[in-house]
Amino acid sequence: MARESARALGQDLDEQRAERIDRRQGEVFETLNVDPKPLPASRELLMRLEARSIPWAIATSSRHEQVGASVQALRLPRPPTIIDGHDVAHAKPAPDLLLKACRVLGVEPKRCWYVGDSRWDMIAARAASMVAVGVTAGSAVQAGDLTSAGAVRVCTTLRGVIQLLGRERSGIARPEREP
Repeated sequence: MARESARALGQDLDEQRAERIDRRQGEVFETLNVDPKPLPASRELLMRLEARSIPWAIATSSRHEQVGASVQALRLPRPPTIIDGHDVAHAKPAPDLLLKACRVLGVEPKRCWYVGDSRWDMIAARAASMVAVGVTAGSAVQAGDLTSAGAVRVCTTLRGVIQLLGRERSGIARPEREP
């Protein structure tokens, strides 16, 4: 993550320094993330995907260990597939994480939705030929920023994503309009 951030700022970090920064960022995150609160409807969304046998994964630039407490807070019946920044050569906004998730799940990228809350998420989704669905809940990013970065639809909550999913027979077609 540090290397990608530095690159976006026109700087280059050697591997050792990038690793130190990433490790420190992880330590700070773990200290602050002691009682994570999932976004409203996050568990409901994931359980609906499971009920419809729609494969899903978490594709994050964060380290697997960093998302552990957040995933546990969801109280899911089985551990999810998590693809993190260490699984690929390039973090978001490169599409590597998303494409790796597709390979692991055995799904073609063009048949996937990618739900995210950042410009980099939308850029990565479009680069991977996925349907980019933005969510503004829990994020400081505005809907217009997500749309300009490639979001096909932007929902204010995860309930909006559930409504979009409910409108699709297969759950993977391009959404027609915002709920």
